[in-house]
Amino acid sequence: MGGSGGRYFPSYTPQEFQEKVQKAEDAAKDSVYEAEANGLLSSYLAQFNDRDVDSINRVLEKAKEELSDEFEGTVDLLFGGSVAKKTYVDGLSDVDALLLLKHADAAHESPAEIKETCAARLREIFGPDKVSVGHLAITVEKDGSTIQFLPALRAGDHFKISNVEGTEWSKIRPRVFAESLTKANGELGNKLVPAIKLAKAIIGQLPEQRRLSGYHVEALAMKVFEGYQGEIAARPMLKHFFEHVGPRLQQPMTDITGQSDHVDDYLGAAQSVQRRVMADACDRISRRLKAADAAKDLAQWRQIFGDISE
Repeated sequence: MGGSGGRYFPSYTPQEFQEKVQKAEDAAKDSVYEAEANGLLSSYLAQFNDRDVDSINRVLEKAKEELSDEFEGTVDLLFGGSVAKKTYVDGLSDVDALLLLKHADAAHESPAEIKETCAARLREIFGPDKVSVGHLAITVEKDGSTIQFLPALRAGDHFKISNVEGTEWSKIRPRVFAESLTKANGELGNKLVPAIKLAKAIIGQLPEQRRLSGYHVEALAMKVFEGYQGEIAARPMLKHFFEHVGPRLQQPMTDITGQSDHVDDYLGAAQSVQRRVMADACDRISRRLKAADAAKDLAQWRQIFGDISE
């Protein structure tokens, strides 16, 4: 006996068939875009993370050796360091090491004076064209690496660094912040720090008066991602940060390290004009990120990052 076996092929109208073909094509395009967009962000992160740790350690050891007469030594932090050539240093996690002074007069000199003393000595060691002075830290460019030192004094179990104005010494607990960020990063599959680095790079493209400090971005991120239930990946987390950070900018944030009363004293009182300006800037970035994803346009992503790959 024979049968009329065979496979059943559903019958579609031409319109239904065209819709199914379009859905398949869209799914394929989505898949390609996802891979390319994630690859682009990975390439940026590779640039940010391209630090020669051995070279950095050699510079730290050289500084310890040469400065032994005037300095107690260094306290190596090496938590994050500079994240990109176009971002800026303004927070403890961007600093590679505290440069501890030990001579008796140090505590009686202003932080600004001490910073210049440190910078002068580092110029003697590494060359005048290799050392530059920033708002808080001293940057040394050596053997293709960038290392930041923050002048400090020991205060019992704690340290003292400059206040924001550079006029007085403030007691700090630098490892408290690093440990908190490390814990939060681990809880988020080690994807929080990459998201922060990407956020810093984007913020680094803004006019200087609209940039959040590096330390402030990190502190904000820890708050924004409390209880985060979204996808654990750099791109969705980057979008989440800018989408939700605005309200956090409106109120001062306590500084857990003791460096200052608040992480964001530079923005003034709650609901200040400067805070609203910063929140608006982050909202605009959020809209641009969403638009780039909606259009599946890598060129828009590159524009947001200021073509830092070039």
